[in-house]
Amino acid sequence: MTNTQNRKATSTPPLGGRGALEVCLSPALLPLYKVEEYIVVIIDIFRATSSICYGIDNGAEAIIPVAQVEECIAYREKGNDYLIAAERDGSVVTGFDFGNSPFSYTAEKVAGKTVVLTTTNGTHALHLSRAAKKVVIGSFLNLTALSNWLKTQNENILLVCAGWKNNFNLEDTAFAGAVIDNLKQSGEYTLDDPAIAAYDLFQLAKSDIPAYLSKTSHGERMRKLGIEQDIAFCLNVDITTAIPVLEGERLVKLA
Repeated sequence: MTNTQNRKATSTPPLGGRGALEVCLSPALLPLYKVEEYIVVIIDIFRATSSICYGIDNGAEAIIPVAQVEECIAYREKGNDYLIAAERDGSVVTGFDFGNSPFSYTAEKVAGKTVVLTTTNGTHALHLSRAAKKVVIGSFLNLTALSNWLKTQNENILLVCAGWKNNFNLEDTAFAGAVIDNLKQSGEYTLDDPAIAAYDLFQLAKSDIPAYLSKTSHGERMRKLGIEQDIAFCLNVDITTAIPVLEGERLVKLA
């Protein structure tokens, strides 16, 4: 075990505090954390976790995250009861029902249905976090509901930023900072350096989140694909209250 792993494994709450509140800035860094000692929040603002939150809030029975396109196809071959959704590099994979645009997860399209989803970044981060005490999904769309629920949990919390192909990105880190901003108001947490950095980043962004995040590289990729409306939608705050939670292989609404 490395020194970093040992530090993560032995985090203890401060006197009268609430435990560790930490940020993993990229899925590539997850091996440094003992995820089984945390509640993990998966963050992929543009667009996977935003769409998952919206879909679950709109009545999707479940969303099944899978790592590979071939796994999506395997579900389709089981029968027509599944909607299959696949995104790679920002585009819908040919032959699939849709990708990860939030506008594909309206009540008219997903209510009562099970969606099998694979994306470039978000589902990858989720699969690496499956050993956690609990895995939940975060986005600006459910920021307050998620934060209020986390305040009730007496567990260490790890905010996992999906990033872009294992690289750091601004939007996921800024959202992690927004969660920390909310949680710091309810008691003393032990923050690691990435959490402090995320919190400070959010202080720069919070007066005008869309303007601050307009500079992101992933946002620029999406603009080149002509899906600027997805960016704007994903930056809506508190338009849903559902918290998707991983139960077995399925993301469902937290009871």
